[in-house]
Amino acid sequence: MAKTYRATGINLKSMALGEHDRLLTILTKECGLVKAVAAGARKHRSSMAGRSGLFVVNDLLIASGRSIDRVTQAETIQSFVGLGQNLAKLTAAQYLAELALFQALVAHPQEELFLLLTEHLLRLQQVNGVKHILACLNHGTYHLLAIAGVAPQVHSCCLSQQPIALMPEYSKWQAGFSIAGGGVVDLQTKPDLGDAKISHFLTATELLALQELAQMDLSEDIFSIHVSAWLTVERLLRAYAQYHFDRPIQSAALIDSCFNL
Repeated sequence: MAKTYRATGINLKSMALGEHDRLLTILTKECGLVKAVAAGARKHRSSMAGRSGLFVVNDLLIASGRSIDRVTQAETIQSFVGLGQNLAKLTAAQYLAELALFQALVAHPQEELFLLLTEHLLRLQQVNGVKHILACLNHGTYHLLAIAGVAPQVHSCCLSQQPIALMPEYSKWQAGFSIAGGGVVDLQTKPDLGDAKISHFLTATELLALQELAQMDLSEDIFSIHVSAWLTVERLLRAYAQYHFDRPIQSAALIDSCFNL
């Protein structure tokens, strides 16, 4: 008899398998990343059809197989249906899911990663408007980088370790950002860059937006920042994430298309 185990998980990938089944990639709290077959999920009126959808959280009973595990029972706990009703939200959700998959481990508890991802998916579902969606996407990206232990320094210079004094009253004020160096560079002090080349330049407004992402919750004031600043921050964090995870973010092409970058 196959060994069974119970887990709470969110579906992050789904692909057709055979004539009626689906192969799911599931991030679970108890067992980390799991790949399992949802038998009959593509059959008409199958109870597994909705439960095997993207971003559905289920209480699962899974049977261990010799080559592949199988979902034997699933009860839906939470469903982010609002994400699928808006292309921008769905695209941002897929982006965050991909970042979570970069760091998810097999056969290792991933409760913190699971809770962080579902929290940011809920926030995405609840906001409206391109600016708010981009702000939430950047917020989730930063926190996923933080949980991986590679979040960039945003309040102090990554070279001198000294706090950066924002000067929004000066229109030409800029800060640098070094992907290799690990964060923001205070250009006012004319630091010795060494191998930490400047990859991006930030206005005071863009740096303010980047710094806000380190907070647990975005303030209401931050949503007044223009969409162009959030686009700049997204490009920066994307390049930074791809550098540190050492792989391209496939969903980035959808982000470019959806937000007309």
